[in-house]
Amino acid sequence: MKRIAIVGGGIAGLSAAWRAEQLRRQQPDQFSYALFERANRLGGVIRTEHVDDCVVEAGPDSFLTEKPAAAELCRELGIAGELIGSNDATRKTFIVVRGRLAPMPDGLQFIAPTRLLPTAMSPLFSPSTKLRFAREYFSGRANSASVADESVADLVRRHFGQQVVDRLADPLLAGIYGGRADRLSARAVLPRMVEMEARSGSLIRGMLAARNKMQTASGARARPLFTTLRGGMQQMTDAIAARLDPRAVHAGTEVASLSREGDAWRLGPPARAERFDGIVLALPAHAAAELLRAAHPELARELAAIPHTSSLTVALAYDASAFSTPLAGFGFLVPRMESRALLACTYVHNKFPHRAPAGRVLLRCFIGGERADEMMNWDSERIVAAARDELRGILGVTARPRSARVFRWPRAMAQYEVGHLERVGRIGRMRRELPGLALAGNYLRGIGVPDCIQSGAAALAEIAQAVSGTAQTAQPRPEARV
Repeated sequence: MKRIAIVGGGIAGLSAAWRAEQLRRQQPDQFSYALFERANRLGGVIRTEHVDDCVVEAGPDSFLTEKPAAAELCRELGIAGELIGSNDATRKTFIVVRGRLAPMPDGLQFIAPTRLLPTAMSPLFSPSTKLRFAREYFSGRANSASVADESVADLVRRHFGQQVVDRLADPLLAGIYGGRADRLSARAVLPRMVEMEARSGSLIRGMLAARNKMQTASGARARPLFTTLRGGMQQMTDAIAARLDPRAVHAGTEVASLSREGDAWRLGPPARAERFDGIVLALPAHAAAELLRAAHPELARELAAIPHTSSLTVALAYDASAFSTPLAGFGFLVPRMESRALLACTYVHNKFPHRAPAGRVLLRCFIGGERADEMMNWDSERIVAAARDELRGILGVTARPRSARVFRWPRAMAQYEVGHLERVGRIGRMRRELPGLALAGNYLRGIGVPDCIQSGAAALAEIAQAVSGTAQTAQPRPEARV
């Protein structure tokens, strides 16, 4: 019987375990697996709590609808009926500029405006930046295919100027990655824009063409931008866990060592060392590096070199009467130049109305980067006080919240810095020098929930094929493999 170990019980590891469970059911006499997770619970950063009649997400609150892997997994698990789209009728995002909320103009596709009048009237941009937008539309084709990787800030600055870096690109990426536009790789983070630049020169023309093509393909039917589950994202991880073989799940069990023995792998500690034909490491890059240090020092160094940032999520519930006027839109982003602790705040009750009862306001505050590292060891009361102080300055709310929850995620967010894809390529080549090993996680080619699901499925499919010749149970995108 062939045995596969999956180390890490976050969504990538659970996705791999689900594919392994499907194989076990098909070939019970030929195939088995074991899932090891250091924590006492499965799910990693996906965690949902129910507080004061509100659905509170500790980690990701949704996933992009256009990436199908998460919704497809929910259908496989029999919980597709629980999928709910965002309330896009109220979708509007604000940027904090000099302490005040400025709406992002309608038609803005990330950093590229696709509608003239809203952009021309927007208080978010200076007249000179608006002129840069107009000139960019008529720019010629760039020869970016031969240019080495550059930062997002460099790409955006070339097209639209520094103000768009400061007021759009940096806060948008900080809200996703907790990172900085001057460090994140354009090719890794904005591959479509890099391709658009190579193809047409103008990012605005490229965005308009892509939007028109999408509208033609989908017709008049518009899909919500975000999708979640009625009872919270943890419904997904709970559904996977409930369908795994209980004998295969080892929560509260840390794998402290990993060694190659002949054509197999052995997990430690020695007191309960086990032998496996294949291993899927679904861990943060720095944790995978520690386990692989003895087996392949160079691979471990490449993994350890991938930066990770920390984040804090603060969920605050208020009575609606605490606000002098109803909050509009999905929330706001805070540029770093504002020198605040908050990077973003989501108005959860607007984005997903079912997450809070009528008459309630549910806010989800995000603190990331160096400030999160600084605040990580603060007690919860102090963190809540800091978040409330920020909201007082931005939204004018002075009332005490009905409830408050703080969630700490140290070194949880992989940073795709300049040269990231080249590093991932090197990691892939080195990893193939260790037969029976696959890697999965948010540090490879996508940090979102669908990306991690795809990563775990691809890793398991490859290992299953390698150790037993079994047909793949998933059809991952080729770029998902490393």
